[in-house]
Amino acid sequence: MSKKPTLSFWQIWNMSFGFLGIQFGFALQNANVSRIFETLGAKIEDIPILWIAAPVTGLIVQPIIGHASDKTWNRLGRRRPYFLFGAIFASLALLLMPNSPALWVAAGTLWIMDASINVSMEPFRAFVGDMLPDEQRTQGFAMQSFFIGTGAVVGSLLPYIMTNWLNIPNTAPEGIIPPSVRWSFYIGAAVFFAAILWTILSTKEYPPEKLKEFEESEKKQTENSVATHELEVANGKFVKVGGIFGLIGLLIVVFTRVLHFKEELYILGGILLLFCFLMLVAVVLKSKKGEESALVEIFSDLLRMPLTMKQLALVQFFTWIALFSLWIYSTAGITSHVYGTSDTTSKLYNDGADWVNLLFGVYNGVAALIAFALPLVAKLTNRKITHAISLVIGGVALASIYLIKDPNWLILPMVGVGIAWASILSMPYAILTGSLPAQKMGVYMGIFNFFIVIPQILAATILGFMVQDLFNGEAIYALVFGGVSMAVAAVMVLFVKDVAAEK
Repeated sequence: MSKKPTLSFWQIWNMSFGFLGIQFGFALQNANVSRIFETLGAKIEDIPILWIAAPVTGLIVQPIIGHASDKTWNRLGRRRPYFLFGAIFASLALLLMPNSPALWVAAGTLWIMDASINVSMEPFRAFVGDMLPDEQRTQGFAMQSFFIGTGAVVGSLLPYIMTNWLNIPNTAPEGIIPPSVRWSFYIGAAVFFAAILWTILSTKEYPPEKLKEFEESEKKQTENSVATHELEVANGKFVKVGGIFGLIGLLIVVFTRVLHFKEELYILGGILLLFCFLMLVAVVLKSKKGEESALVEIFSDLLRMPLTMKQLALVQFFTWIALFSLWIYSTAGITSHVYGTSDTTSKLYNDGADWVNLLFGVYNGVAALIAFALPLVAKLTNRKITHAISLVIGGVALASIYLIKDPNWLILPMVGVGIAWASILSMPYAILTGSLPAQKMGVYMGIFNFFIVIPQILAATILGFMVQDLFNGEAIYALVFGGVSMAVAAVMVLFVKDVAAEK
């Protein structure tokens, strides 16, 4: 039996390079989609529900793609076919988005774009687990964080660069996307595809038999988690868990109806009811075919999650509510609170929106720079403390935006957000992979995404209600709420069991 070999710096560079393109596309999406929605006539309280496409798509796509990629092997490899397929469709969606003639077209394109990006992105997380030994995984995820930060910097800054360096207009008639935004998306499509292609051509994957040999060699290190995953999940557990989610979903629907809550809450209730239904379908399939069905296998793995993954789920929940608040409401919050306007046709609003793009570039640039420092901090302390400190810094920074009236000073809190973002992109995954069985790396990375997208779905369904009814339409308070949520995540991470660090 042989141990998985360590890879050189440049091998890790090549296998991670595709994330440059993925985050380039995500940065354009995160910084500009709310602006596009507002330009096409969306009301401020409707923006979160229009964003619902992104988390719902991730909830559905990522575990399916993770499960499929665990079982794939062809001429391109195990994960690389999904990189390529996702890149093609994501690039096409990036070309279409800024040319959307109506709000419903933009919302539909966001759905396609996010699904395609997820198809490329999810296998990249499992790729690190496949290719690197445990002692290099923190470095591997740090390298991904570097490319994520670098791609996001340029992607976020592109509209600002187009206007201020190349004199491409950032205004347009009502209902038309400004040329600076359109050209940014065109460049994003090209970069996305080229970066993914680099990784596909420069990195070869280990064949299934070699991965199995490595797994046997590492089996003692993951003995407890592998043993747990070999246990069959009883039908009663499917029914119990599905019933709990179904009851919660039903109560949300009933209370929304009786108490006249925002209609967006029906979506959250409906998703929970759908989850209950699928769990019951899985019970029927399991009784007939055992765990041969993909649906049964995914839900079985969900119910057999390692303890570390369950603990990280709570950390991710509060972390990603904060991030979704940032992405949805930065443009509206900063243009109204700092620039004092909500008129999307005005130069002042579009200057503010361009500044938000620059601020997103700042936090992503900080994340790229800090990415390689975090593993060093983790060696001096540990991964949990490193992540907790980073989240505290990010939470305080996000909430402090409320106190700022000069746009130039907004750069300071974005530095804090960037430190948190670098850690969010690396530390939870480095902690998680040490607790996972190698043969389930893809599906568990997909299931782990549940705890990213579920809080986003929750945020998308309640943030509009909170801003409109609790915050009197002032979007800046959504950013304060996000800061508090990130601080809660910082406390939670201290209770996580880091299996690899405790061996």
